[in-house]
Amino acid sequence: MAPETNGGAFPIQAIDHIEFWVGNARQSAYYFTNAWGFCPSAYAGLETGVRDHASHLVVQGDIRFVFSGALQPDSPIAGHVARHGDGVKDVAFRVPDAEEAYRLAVERGARGIKEPTVSEDEHGKVVRAAIGTYGETIHSFIQRSEYSGPFLPGFRATGGVAGPDGAGGPGARSGVGIKAVDHVVGNVELGKMNTWAAYYADIMGFTNLVHFRDDQISTDYTALMSKVMWDGVGRVKLPINEPAPGKKKSQIDEYLDFYRGPGVQHMALLSDDILSTVQRLRGGGVEFLPVPDAYYEEVRERFSDLRDVDVAALQSQRILADRDEEGYLLQIFTKPVVDRPTIFFEIIERHGSRGFGLGNFKALFEAIEREQALRGTL
Repeated sequence: MAPETNGGAFPIQAIDHIEFWVGNARQSAYYFTNAWGFCPSAYAGLETGVRDHASHLVVQGDIRFVFSGALQPDSPIAGHVARHGDGVKDVAFRVPDAEEAYRLAVERGARGIKEPTVSEDEHGKVVRAAIGTYGETIHSFIQRSEYSGPFLPGFRATGGVAGPDGAGGPGARSGVGIKAVDHVVGNVELGKMNTWAAYYADIMGFTNLVHFRDDQISTDYTALMSKVMWDGVGRVKLPINEPAPGKKKSQIDEYLDFYRGPGVQHMALLSDDILSTVQRLRGGGVEFLPVPDAYYEEVRERFSDLRDVDVAALQSQRILADRDEEGYLLQIFTKPVVDRPTIFFEIIERHGSRGFGLGNFKALFEAIEREQALRGTL
C-alpha cells in the first residue's frame, strides 16, 4: 500500500509529551535535569494518590519528557522494562478533541488502546485516549484546553519551567538551548517500513516527506531504508527505519535485537545555537559519536561559499553539516543514553533545510559502526 495517498486531515496540534518507561524514574529525571538542562516540573506517585507507578515530568522549551517507573513487580511498566530496557512508551499528540481523534483513528483502522477518558482535579479536566503503533509504542491523544494544572490530573508541581535559555520560575534549572522536538524516529522489522508508512498515511493523513533508499544510507558493511512521514506543516515528523541486507549487522538490526522488537530509536531536539548547546551538554557529561578530522575537509569544500558557517568551530565539537537546495542544517548524535544500545538523541539546528542530513549518512554510519565494533555487535 503506497503511503503517498492519505486518509484526510487529522487534528494534531503538536507533540504534547514523550513518555519513557524506565527502571528508575527518579534517576532518569535526575540525569536529564543535570546533564541535559531540563527542569523538574511535576510529579505523580504515592504522595499524589497514584499507587502503581511514579512519574516525573521534566521540561525545557516546548519539550516535555515524562519518566515513569513501576512500584509493583507485576506492573505493565516493569514488564515493558524487562523486555525492552528503558524506552519510549508514548509519543503523545495534543489534539483539540480527543474523542473525535480517537473515533477517526479507529474508524480508519487504528488499534484502540485506551478509549476516551476524562480526568479532573481542581485545575480543570483533561480528555485522554490512545492508539497503538509499531511494537508496544502508543500515541496518546491529549485534549487539555480546559486544564490549567502543571501537567495532568494526578500530578503536582515540583518546580519552575525552564525555557531553552534557562529562563523560568522558582526552581528552574539552567537550560542548554534545546527548544522543541524536531522529529521522532522509529525502527521496525525488515519489510515493515511501507506498512507503517501506510498506517500513518491512512490513519492520520500524513504524507511521505522523503524516502531514503538503502543505496543512499549505507557503508561498505551496513545499510538501512527510511521513509519520513509528516503532518504536512512540520509540527510532527516521524521517520521510520527498517534494516537492509548488508555484510554485517546494521544499527537497526542491533536495535531490534536489544530492544526485542520495534520501537522509538532516537529523538531529534531543535536548537538555535548547536555549538553552545553541545558545549553545555558535554559539560554535563553527555557523550557524542566521534567524527574523524577528514570529514571536515569535505565540509569545507561543500560550504566554501557560506561565510556564516564556521567549519573549525564545528570540527572542535564534532558537529556534522549538510546542505540542500533549501538551505543547510547542523546536527550531532549522542552515544546511547541507556545501558542497551537502543535509545539515543540528535541535536539539530536548521537554516532553511527541511532535510535529515543525507550528505552525512556515510560519516554517521561509520561512526556508529565503530561503536558497534567496540560492543562486539557489528
